[in-house]
Amino acid sequence: MYPLAGDSEGNQSQLEQFKAALDEHAIVATTDARGTITSVNDKFCAISQYSRDELVGQNHRIINSGYHPKEFFHELWRTIAAGRVWKGQIKNRAKDGSFYWVDTCIVPFLDSGGKPYEYIAIRTDITEQRTALDKLRQQAALLDVARDAILVRDFQHNILYWNKGAERLYGWKSAEVIGRRHPDLLQVNSRNYEEACKAVLQHDEWVGEMEKKSKAGESLTLDCRWTLVRDAKGDPTAILTIDTDVTARKKAEAQFLRIQRMESIGTLAGGVAHDLNNLLSPILMGAELLRRMECTAQAEKLINTIEQSAKRGALLVRQVLSFARGVEGARAVLNIADIVTEVESIAGDTFPKNIVVERQIAKDTPLFKGDHTQIHQILLNLCVNARDAMPNGGMIKISAENFRVADATDAKTRALKIGDYLLVTVSDNGSGIPPESLGKIFDPFFTTKEIGKGTGLGLATVQTIVRSHGGLINVYSEPGKGTAFKIYLPTQSDQPEARAEQLEAEDFPRGNGEHLLLVDDEASILEITKQTLEAFGYHVLVANNGAHAISMFAVNRDKINLVLTDMMMPIMDGPATIIALKQIDPKVVIIAASGLDVNGANERAQAAGVKHFLTKPYSAGKVLRAIKKALTENQPFDPAL
Repeated sequence: MYPLAGDSEGNQSQLEQFKAALDEHAIVATTDARGTITSVNDKFCAISQYSRDELVGQNHRIINSGYHPKEFFHELWRTIAAGRVWKGQIKNRAKDGSFYWVDTCIVPFLDSGGKPYEYIAIRTDITEQRTALDKLRQQAALLDVARDAILVRDFQHNILYWNKGAERLYGWKSAEVIGRRHPDLLQVNSRNYEEACKAVLQHDEWVGEMEKKSKAGESLTLDCRWTLVRDAKGDPTAILTIDTDVTARKKAEAQFLRIQRMESIGTLAGGVAHDLNNLLSPILMGAELLRRMECTAQAEKLINTIEQSAKRGALLVRQVLSFARGVEGARAVLNIADIVTEVESIAGDTFPKNIVVERQIAKDTPLFKGDHTQIHQILLNLCVNARDAMPNGGMIKISAENFRVADATDAKTRALKIGDYLLVTVSDNGSGIPPESLGKIFDPFFTTKEIGKGTGLGLATVQTIVRSHGGLINVYSEPGKGTAFKIYLPTQSDQPEARAEQLEAEDFPRGNGEHLLLVDDEASILEITKQTLEAFGYHVLVANNGAHAISMFAVNRDKINLVLTDMMMPIMDGPATIIALKQIDPKVVIIAASGLDVNGANERAQAAGVKHFLTKPYSAGKVLRAIKKALTENQPFDPAL
């Protein structure tokens, strides 16, 4: 359609013929040069719901919807005023307030001077198409707002649609993936993918879990919902996929299951520890009794071996409890050289022969206060990690020296107070730790080891123990050259305390004919403890459960000076026995013995008035000192002394 030019009468005749031809097929209106409506056809009146009389003489603003900005109409008028045809889509408002869309072509008619003197607007109703398009756009906008990844693919697995959620989750923009194969792009397991494809074709949908990879190579766990898309005839045309990222949830579930397993291990360890402690107690006391008898040098050596093995067994039990249940042992003044010797011995017996353990302990290494079992656990754990980092062999070095923190601003030690520390270093020349993992190694459940070869709890436990001792642990590593862990522990200035403990370990105090009641359900403990106590000047009565102990105490209460009772027994346990004994004689002196505090037994015993506790497995010296201390503290005041 082109603007008409020439004489006005000829133009008018052509215009009338033109409008008549359009009336049957289009919505037509004409305006003068100023935009005033001069004529409309029946179709224009029908769609606008205005009569011809209401429209003629009015400006087109009468049907303005307010949808288009002013600039839209300014551009329209600039175009037609210049004598050019304008084409576009316009949203108008009908008389009843409803909206409708028209595809519009406005043609200017020019006079002999080339100026427009009239405009004819030819419109086609596209309301239905625009409504459908707007609905699709709204739906697409909603899909883009969705956090889930939504994609559509054809039966050749080519991606046809990729929403904003998919862009956020996987990292690829829509333009990067349209037309690419879905399984190849996201590195989906082919077997699982094929099974899902068969299921969706058979049942119109499939729901399941899949592992996919993002653009950055990150492994993602996804809950997937596939739906078969069909056309109007019912024929399948595509597959709609909605992926929900459950990676974080799966990790949390895995951690929870690990924690549950650890709790189960703790429960199992507790039961095993109780039985082992009952087995080790008579071995330790029996070895000490044998040593006091006349024996050959060879027998003495054998007794030492038995005693050391029993002590190592007791140490192992404490380590298992400390790891699995967080049992905290008593703090004492320790010499790091003794613990390094123990760890070095274990490593020498169990590590491959191509791994050498070297020690370097400074002569002036200070003593420190700590839990022997936990410090042993720290060093052994670090040595095991070093061993695993050297599959082809290498050297592990354990060193200890005095270290002075003099500057609180030093980045390496600023978490420590100014003062003296014991610096223990465990280093290796193994594979080292990758830089991207170095900041995560102390996180619970983080591990670089293969599945089944590490829980990710070792270094987390090490850091917890070090911090509980008021210390600090740092790590230095370089891939291919090795790793060094540096542990700073506060030193103990009271050196005589350690020497006093050593002397105390050799002291075996004797009794003066006091009567003791020994209560335990283990026959071997009863027998060996009875022999030990009688050998050191005590008279001993025995009971194999709490009920038996109550009856014996009721008969012999006037001569029994002290009761030594186990806390875990059948029929009547330790706390119940203690309460019953206290009811018979509130002043009775009681020592509670236990290898494991179950269900708060020690707390219940303490609440019943028990002040003295003995940890199994106990040696002869340990039980003799405990009895002597309990009897001495409970002797009545003698003014003659």
